[in-house]
Amino acid sequence: MYYFPLQPPYFVLAFGLFVAVTSGAAMFGTLQTVVYKWQLEGAEKSGKSLTKKPLLFPFLGVTIGLVSFLVSGLEIFGFPPLLAFAIGLPISLLTCLLMWFQLGSMMTFVESRGMSSLDLDSM
Repeated sequence: MYYFPLQPPYFVLAFGLFVAVTSGAAMFGTLQTVVYKWQLEGAEKSGKSLTKKPLLFPFLGVTIGLVSFLVSGLEIFGFPPLLAFAIGLPISLLTCLLMWFQLGSMMTFVESRGMSSLDLDSM
């Protein structure tokens, strides 16, 4: 027996993609601003730490957009709504959690070694 939704959630898919992309662009701009202010204050040499607090709201937007995009995509491809939610939610949340930890570790790395440590062209 196959499952074919009568009304596939195409709008939710498009909305999730839109939210994830626009929140990602906002997060990019916020991260640039945070790092620019950090460098401008001379904190790279003074040991002042970078903060992830301003990035939390755009990151939550990316997370919500990714969850809705993945869950609705699974529903469009034939998964029942409950199963799509049971598969899509943990995968999305785990991915976003790992991205958040990676961002934190990169910010700590930049604090300890400076911005020039990220220049891969010089290696």
